Amino acid sequence: MADKILFVDDEPAVLDGYKRILHKEFDVNTANGGEQALAEIHEHGPFAVVISDMRMPGMNGSQFLAQVRQTAPDTIRMLLTGHADLNAAMDAVNEGNIFRFLTKPCEKDVLGKAITTGLVQYRLVTAEKELLENTLMGSIKVLTDVLAAASPEAFGRSMRIARYVRHLVTKFGLGSPWRFEAAAMLSQLGCVTLDPEVVQAEYVGKSLSPEDHARFLAHPQVARDLLVNIPRLEPIAWMISQQLTTEPLPKKSNAPGQPTGDIEPGAMMLKLAVAFDSLRMRGVSEEDAIINLHSRHTEFETAIVDALADMKSVGVKMEVRKVAVSKLVAGMILHQEIRNRTGMLVVPSGQEVTYALLTKLENFSQAGKIDKEVMVLAPV
Repeated sequence: MADKILFVDDEPAVLDGYKRILHKEFDVNTANGGEQALAEIHEHGPFAVVISDMRMPGMNGSQFLAQVRQTAPDTIRMLLTGHADLNAAMDAVNEGNIFRFLTKPCEKDVLGKAITTGLVQYRLVTAEKELLENTLMGSIKVLTDVLAAASPEAFGRSMRIARYVRHLVTKFGLGSPWRFEAAAMLSQLGCVTLDPEVVQAEYVGKSLSPEDHARFLAHPQVARDLLVNIPRLEPIAWMISQQLTTEPLPKKSNAPGQPTGDIEPGAMMLKLAVAFDSLRMRGVSEEDAIINLHSRHTEFETAIVDALADMKSVGVKMEVRKVAVSKLVAGMILHQEIRNRTGMLVVPSGQEVTYALLTKLENFSQAGKIDKEVMVLAPV
């Protein structure tokens, strides 16, 4: 589908004129004024290029495009202005609110070339963003596979936390949701430095020595230190570092290492998901866990706890059956603990089978260290 263009003006006749002269070359949409245009972007976006008149009642073009920059940062923004508005247009350029300004009256060829240039820029921006996000998510997938092999208990928890965070991010409509899902998936990465028995005992609430307990509490900072030097993962590392804090999260700041944008609410969502999973792992019912979280007013906002409370379990219908280790498929859920011949836990019950885990189990099975068949939840 062609990238969409949005023209914004307070004169319907002018908007009709843009449609008439450009509809054969571009997918032209129109909006009467800034308020209607913002609603159009929210309901029918994204738009590749937005072109706004400068002089409009209520909200002028520069003010409107400044808001577009906040709500749709990838959209290429252009301003149509008369000679009397040149100073305001140049200010808008300098503030970063627009990509280009065009003077009125604007010939069709000039307008068409400007739109084409805007489309090229939009495609470059979105392609780079997609490449970046896919590359980062691929790297994150490798790290989670390593976590699955090294600490299955921690990996299983990170997958549950990711499901809770995914629900909350969708509920509140946060931008670039991959950041928050990545923080959830990597939230237990620091546990690779801990004894698996310490991790398992802490998760289910068993008593640990003060030294082991302190080591466990340090795992978010360990993960942060592992991730913070990877470009573009600094905000994710910060969110992970806050997951076990009992104090209110720091306020937004531009200081190095501090949250910006919507990272602070993302960190609160991760912290809430971790706290909820801790209660559930210790045998607390979902209802009582939500009541407990509601009582912790200084840590969690009521609206976020309420959003978690309305999460519904979704998914395909599953059945329990015995499967040979050699026949396991990624996506199945283990319905039993898997222990080696000495009784050491290899994989906890409830673990999702991944490629890395599948390889590990096949190696253990071929070496005779585990049973040849396991109970799993598999799609009907």
